[in-house]
Amino acid sequence: MKLQDFHIEIADWSNPDQQTALLDLRETVFIHEQGVPEQRERDGLDVDCWHLLARDEHGQPIGCGRLTPQHKIGRMAVLRDWRGRGVGQALLREMISRARSQGWPEVKLDAQVSAQGFYEREGFAAFGETFEDAGLPHQAMRLALPAADDVPAALPDIGTLAAGTRGETAATRLQLLADARHRLDIHLPLLGSDAYASPDELAELRRIAISGRGAQIRILLHDPAAALRGDHRLIALAQRLPSAIQIRTPVDEVDLAYLASYLLNDAGGYLFLPEAARPQGRAARHDRASQAPLQQHFDEVWERAERASELQALNI
Repeated sequence: MKLQDFHIEIADWSNPDQQTALLDLRETVFIHEQGVPEQRERDGLDVDCWHLLARDEHGQPIGCGRLTPQHKIGRMAVLRDWRGRGVGQALLREMISRARSQGWPEVKLDAQVSAQGFYEREGFAAFGETFEDAGLPHQAMRLALPAADDVPAALPDIGTLAAGTRGETAATRLQLLADARHRLDIHLPLLGSDAYASPDELAELRRIAISGRGAQIRILLHDPAAALRGDHRLIALAQRLPSAIQIRTPVDEVDLAYLASYLLNDAGGYLFLPEAARPQGRAARHDRASQAPLQQHFDEVWERAERASELQALNI
């Protein structure tokens, strides 16, 4: 079992399959493993929360977490065999990104004392006295979140970037395209008219496609018909360079339910947006460790996906 063999998805509590997956995970970790009373674990807040679900390479649930309307992270659960493999960190960082995108000044959590060091490494600070909850010692912690205007627009060499505006995200996307040498992988639940459509972006995409040495741009697009109807310029470029730009459509229900978008280049850079329609997310120019789970997810979905039938008439 390797670090990159998982991916994160947004879970809809009203979806019966995702709700069952979340509750089963929490029952395994909290109720059976830690002895938390069921009535304490099922607190009635879930319907109003924002949930994340981690799945392994076979689509099986392995971890989860939630954000409450009270600006608290909670119900962080990872199956025993997956602890220490980056799942909890990935879940936590996505929830922090979501909280920042909502304009929250800070996010809080009640950490089990045994996990306090994990949260401190992610920037959380303890406050108040330790207390007992469901028979386990806990420590209240919080993390201050910079306002969108305080988030740096420049993309750092290493680490993460929380893009706060469409302009910042567009600049980040262009930088990653410019850093690419011969390969790109792009996951797009939807293709907005302002993404991959500027003259500078199209020039970089064309440069990559004609760079030789096995140049390849792979695109997973949920709705190619919509992109065709909108005369998107990326589709037009793919028409002109069909040997280098390949487009497939996911068909598996699990893959179609994954609503994040991301861009991966061959320099170890990535841009990840938890919700494709919103510009907030995280990115890095050279961070292969953080890129790896996304690359694993892309490769797996690519193998299951089908050639976009809507584009076959155009010989794409």
